[in-house]
Amino acid sequence: MRIYLDNCCYNRPFDEQDQIQVKLETLAKLHIQEQIRLGKHDLVWSNVLDYENMQNPFDERRESIAPWRKIAVEIVSSESEDTLTLAESLEKEHHFKTYDALHVACAIKANCSYFITTDKKLIRENISKIRIVNPVMFIDEMGGESDET
Repeated sequence: MRIYLDNCCYNRPFDEQDQIQVKLETLAKLHIQEQIRLGKHDLVWSNVLDYENMQNPFDERRESIAPWRKIAVEIVSSESEDTLTLAESLEKEHHFKTYDALHVACAIKANCSYFITTDKKLIRENISKIRIVNPVMFIDEMGGESDET
C-alpha cells in the first residue's frame, strides 16, 4: 500500500511530548516508519517535502527527515500542470493552505491510499480520492499491524 506522510507528521517526534495525543501520534508514526523499512508499505515523497524540510531551521530535524527520500518508492513533483490544477482545486473546495494542497495533490497523483498527517484541519476533510488520517488512526485502520510477518 502506498502512503504519504506530510511534513508535520515527520516532525511529530520533535514536538513536546507532554500531551498524550502528541505522544501517541509520535509512537504510531515511528511504528509506521518501521513498517515502511520492513516493506509493508510503500512510501511516497515529493519535492514539496524537500522544500519544507530544507526550510527547517533545526539541523537535527532536517537531517533525520531527509533520508526518508531515499527510502521512497516514488518522488512526485508538484510542478506538473495536472498536480497544480488539483492543488488549486483542493485549496478552493476544502480551503487548504497552499502547501497542504500541494502535499495532498502529490499523494493523490502518486495513487497513495493514505495521506498521514497530524494536522487536525486536514484530518476533518473528506476527499474521495484519498483517506486522510493521523498516525494513530492509520495504525487502527490497519488492525494494529504487529511487527511480525
